[in-house]
Amino acid sequence: MSKHKVVIIGSGPAGCTAAIYAARANLSPVVITGMNEGGQLIQTPDIQNWPGETSISGYDLMEKLINHAKSLGAEFISDEISEADLSSRPFTLKGDAGEYQADSVIIATGANPKYLGLESEEKFKGNGVSACATCDGFFFRNQPVAVIGGGNTALTEALYLSDICSSVYLVHRRDSFRAEKAVIDRIQQKIDEGRITPVYNAVTDEILGDDLKGVTGLRVKYRDDRREEISVSGIFVAIGHTPNTGVFAGQLETDNGTIITGVNPKYRTSASISGVFAAGDCADSHYRQAITSAGTGCQAALDAEKFLQEAG
Repeated sequence: MSKHKVVIIGSGPAGCTAAIYAARANLSPVVITGMNEGGQLIQTPDIQNWPGETSISGYDLMEKLINHAKSLGAEFISDEISEADLSSRPFTLKGDAGEYQADSVIIATGANPKYLGLESEEKFKGNGVSACATCDGFFFRNQPVAVIGGGNTALTEALYLSDICSSVYLVHRRDSFRAEKAVIDRIQQKIDEGRITPVYNAVTDEILGDDLKGVTGLRVKYRDDRREEISVSGIFVAIGHTPNTGVFAGQLETDNGTIITGVNPKYRTSASISGVFAAGDCADSHYRQAITSAGTGCQAALDAEKFLQEAG
C-alpha cells in the first residue's frame, strides 16, 4: 500500500488542474485516472469554448493538461477506485490494481449524462446526438434541433438553442413541463414566437440518420401509440446526470448524489469529512462545463495545500 499527501480521483479537467496546482505546491500528487485517462471530455470531437483555443478536440485538450501535470511531477496511475474508507486519516482507497493511503483526497470523478438507452442513440453520439447544448449547440446554428426532457435542464437547453437554431422541438413524455415557473414562462414566450414547438405526451422511439449525414430526424411515439417522424439535424438529451460518487455513498453528505462542498467555510471545496475535497461535475450539478471544472480543481488543490499545512 502506497502512502501519499494528496490522492486525486479522476483525470478530467478538474482532476488534471488539481494535479497541476498540487504539484506546484510540492505535494507530489497521485492521480487515479479511472477507466479513461482524460475523463469524458476525450470523447468530444471539437471544443470551441475553452479560453485560448478557438477549436481543439477533447482528446488533444486533455493530453495537454495531462502532460502539463506530469511535467510538474504529478504521477498518473491507471486504476479505478472501487472502495474507499474515509473514516480516519490517512484515508484508504482500494482500486482494481492497488491500494492507496492519503492524507488528503480530492474527488474529481465527474458525472455521466443519462441517455435514453436506444441503440440508434448510441450510434449517433458525437454525430448529431449530444447531452450538452452549451458545448455543441454552435454546430447546429440555423438548423432544426430537438431537446428531449421536461425539467429545468431540458428547458434551459431549449431556451439556449432557440437563440441559435432555426427551430427547437421540445419532446416531453408528460402533458406539462416540470420546471421553475420563471423558466416555463420564458418557454411559453418562445412557443408563442414560434421558436420552440412542444411535443407533449411523447417518447423518443428511434433516432434517424445515416453514416454520411449523421442525425436527420427522430421518430416519437405518443401516449395513444401514434408515431411521428420529425426532421432535425441535432438531438440534445437532457434527462439528467448521474454523479460518479457511488463509492462514497454513506460516508459523504450528498444532494441526489452530488457531493456537498463548502461544509467547512475555510475551504470552499471541502466535503463533509475533514481532509476530503471535491471538484468538477461530481460536486456541481449546475454548470457542468470543462472550464468551471478546471476552476474548482484549482480551488480544491489550494484548499488541500492549506489543510495539510494546518493539519501538520
